[in-house]
Amino acid sequence: MVTLWLPILLATVLVWIASALAWTVAPHHKSDFRVIPDQDGFMANLGGRNLSPGQYWFPYSTDQKEMQSPEMVTKMEKGPVGLLTVWRTGKPNMAKPMILTLIFMLCVSIVVAYLAFKTLDAGDPYVHKFRVTATIAFLTYGGALFWDAIWFGTPWARTWKSLFDCFVYALLVGGSFAGFWPGA
Repeated sequence: MVTLWLPILLATVLVWIASALAWTVAPHHKSDFRVIPDQDGFMANLGGRNLSPGQYWFPYSTDQKEMQSPEMVTKMEKGPVGLLTVWRTGKPNMAKPMILTLIFMLCVSIVVAYLAFKTLDAGDPYVHKFRVTATIAFLTYGGALFWDAIWFGTPWARTWKSLFDCFVYALLVGGSFAGFWPGA
């Protein structure tokens, strides 16, 4: 599998660049988030609660019995109901998420390489290598998107746009592995 180091690194870098372009240059993610009405008042109210970074579900219940209590049912019906992610205060530092994203993409490329190494032969045609590696990459990058839409309220429009991004990533991974397969 060491012989696949070039397509592993190439796929990782190409997907990282494509991801950066999808989120910074391409217009399709510009509408993924909306502004909260009276954003300043909302932030002041939330800031006064001294929340530590993390994810919060509201209204929150500790178990099914409490979830079905009349008080909780009233809270759920009255609303709002949602999830809130709180980050640290201050100017966002993009270095850590970008490095972690690169590491994740490297891990995906290694998994693609492992599965491809175990299922493909050097003499397989380009299109077969492309199809196998692109499919693995698409399932790896895009497979979990649906969980967030189904269970955590990520808007379906955002899910489909992100799935399109994953399709592009898969094409880049497939091309990297099929085009730079050792001995091809």
